[in-house]
Amino acid sequence: MLRVGVFGAGHLGKIHIEQLLKITEVQLLGFFDPNDAIANDVVEKFKLKRYVNASELIADCDAIDIVTPTLHHFNIAQEAIKSGKHIFIEKPFTQTVEEADQLRRMIREANVKCQIGHVERFNPAFIAVKPFLQKPLFIEVHRLAQFNPRGSDVSVVLDLMIHDIDIVLSIVDSGIKRISASGVKIISSTTDIANVRIEFLNGCVANLTSSRISLKKMRKIRIFQNDAYISVDFLEKKYELVRIKTPADAIGILDIPIDLPNGDKKIISIESPEVPAINSILHELTLFTQSILHNTPCAINEEAGYQAVEVAHQILKKINEQGQE
Repeated sequence: MLRVGVFGAGHLGKIHIEQLLKITEVQLLGFFDPNDAIANDVVEKFKLKRYVNASELIADCDAIDIVTPTLHHFNIAQEAIKSGKHIFIEKPFTQTVEEADQLRRMIREANVKCQIGHVERFNPAFIAVKPFLQKPLFIEVHRLAQFNPRGSDVSVVLDLMIHDIDIVLSIVDSGIKRISASGVKIISSTTDIANVRIEFLNGCVANLTSSRISLKKMRKIRIFQNDAYISVDFLEKKYELVRIKTPADAIGILDIPIDLPNGDKKIISIESPEVPAINSILHELTLFTQSILHNTPCAINEEAGYQAVEVAHQILKKINEQGQE
């Protein structure tokens, strides 16, 4: 049985608590949150012990789940690692590149498990298309959200785009050649809308747009590769796969025959299969506990967390430079 404690019991923290209570191998000891109103609500709803001393909760646990604002990630994780505890830490890994680098070195030295909460990697639609991803050539991403003060203490790049930075880095097996970025502040004191172009050494290009002041929600990624186009809707949890086939291949009911200018004949195959229902947060937390109990690698480790933060700060630097012109 794995003894776990939760740090941060706000909107997302409550969801984590609810999912951890479903994992049979987990004994959820309690939570820490300095906000009395939030804490009282959690105690009443989940009948869970509230710790008023963070160090006591760390001492009592085998692993902790950090779901606090990003500002507090580093200090809590640092204390837990020094105590030899495993950590699950919500995205982004840390607020700065320096903090991310220090934590990843501490994690390796302490030989503890660390998983980053890049939950979109566990979106059932993304899981379903992963077998079809082969050397993407062009990627276009849109992540739009209505304004919510929660999370606006950091740039939209660290708040929303960080999801897509992680996704893109996970599917493009190449170093980065160049980053171009622009962004503006509209409501908050940090960037609310950002557009980014990432050029990879292998020739792949990714265009990412994130906004937290949109009138509608959108979380879509479009991937173009040789003989295939893949569209994933993270919000609706569905995908569409368009592939080029030859007339010799089996023709489906939605397939469209086309004649090319050179005389060749091809088939455009359109597929939109049903996606199995998966609770992404329960899935990621279950994998984290399994990695500890069975001493296996974490699904998204500290190195992936560091890489996403490092690229995010390259983007922020480009945005700041643009603003100074």
